[in-house]
Amino acid sequence: MSQQKKTRTKSTDSLPTRHIRKLNQIRREVASEAARIMATEGQGNYHLAKKKAAERIGVSQRLALPSNLEVQQALQDYQRLYGGVEHSKHLEHLRTEALNFMAFLAEFSPRLVGPVLEGTAGKHSRISFHVFCDEPENLVLYFLEKGRPFKQEQRQIRWHDGSYRTIQLLVIEENGTVAELAVFSPKDIRQAPPSPIDGRPQRRASQLDLECLLNTPDLGVANV
Repeated sequence: MSQQKKTRTKSTDSLPTRHIRKLNQIRREVASEAARIMATEGQGNYHLAKKKAAERIGVSQRLALPSNLEVQQALQDYQRLYGGVEHSKHLEHLRTEALNFMAFLAEFSPRLVGPVLEGTAGKHSRISFHVFCDEPENLVLYFLEKGRPFKQEQRQIRWHDGSYRTIQLLVIEENGTVAELAVFSPKDIRQAPPSPIDGRPQRRASQLDLECLLNTPDLGVANV
């Protein structure tokens, strides 16, 4: 009589599920460490923060790393947990300084963007604006006429069609804060460039939006 083979469940049958769980755990650990790096070490680049976090934890960068959005959420959690009143006061200070800058830049239709608007700004964060004029030289001349010192930089950003554009930046340091002004064409005020966080159009806040934000009791993440 032939023996009937027993059907047994192999231990490898459940490997995919365990593997996914392990990868998800690694993503959370890398996101948390990247958030800590951004909050405490002044690293503003999400990709570099994730790369450094993976190296510190000792995991391969070829594994699925967290998205920028996951790191941003971890950064918000970190600041809520460890920032407390100090973070709220610092954020309020930066937003107040941003309001002063916007009054000075009124003729260039300034819009606040980035960490100060989102509520994730740390002690090393710049105050970021989009400003609009026909030529970057117009903004340069304005600062020269007003006698306000500045530096010029360039940055590549991804555009809506997937291409990259080089934009001009003016960087100003006053009252212990650093502001950067990204110069766009007036037509670009209608649609913001994609966010490096989630690919959607970046959030922008007008001077009135920022005033309303400062008058709310919760100075956390902006919803404009």
